[in-house]
Amino acid sequence: MTFTLEQFEFYLVILARISAFVYAAPFFSMNTVPQRIKVGLSAVLAYLVFTISTYQPLAYSGSLGYLLLVAENVLAGVVLGLFSNICTFILSFAGQIMDMQIGFSMATEYDPATKSTVSLTSNIYNYAVLLVMLVSRLHYYIVEAIVDSFELIPLNGVSLNTEIYKLMVQFIVDFCVIGFRIALPVFAAIMIANAVLAILAKVAPQMNMFVIGIQLKVLIGLVVLVVITAQLDSIADFIFDQMLDMLKKASVYLH
Repeated sequence: MTFTLEQFEFYLVILARISAFVYAAPFFSMNTVPQRIKVGLSAVLAYLVFTISTYQPLAYSGSLGYLLLVAENVLAGVVLGLFSNICTFILSFAGQIMDMQIGFSMATEYDPATKSTVSLTSNIYNYAVLLVMLVSRLHYYIVEAIVDSFELIPLNGVSLNTEIYKLMVQFIVDFCVIGFRIALPVFAAIMIANAVLAILAKVAPQMNMFVIGIQLKVLIGLVVLVVITAQLDSIADFIFDQMLDMLKKASVYLH
């Protein structure tokens, strides 16, 4: 197989978009995934896309024009990966709210996958949904999304629409609402427990409600978490639907 210089430039632009997507997309962007795997996956996917795509002459003038073309496709890959990855942070937000109510927020841990300090419940939720993603083969659909993006967003036709900022603002609003909805059972149970403890503090002031309240909140929180674990599959489905919807909307705003 022989390559012309124009075909090699065409391949490099494809590689730039896919590499940016792999380093920003959920699961693939985790720090626990080796760098060799990310580089090899990007190169193989770029070659497969190159073989199935119809060659189109790239419209640029000079080295600066080609650099600008590569930067546009890197931006497209980063935006698509970021918009799909940001949906997974809903679970971290919900888990932190739960831990604040239960009292687990005082016990945080370092997550090497994200290089950040996270609470216990948010970390459990993140890895549980990640396992659901792998079992349901959603990561294949994520790869298909970046491959299909070359049909919707040509290499020469990347343009960042200003309306994409409105999409991000709207998602931030939905982000908070969805996070509170996930944490609502724990929040409601702890609120009822606080009300009961307040009444008992008035009825029996000699009792140390602070000591009793800490243990009671942990017990109630764990029971509620066990109960709502049965709904984890529906939560994961909702997160995945949001992820695919954000990918579609981001593709529209990049064309």
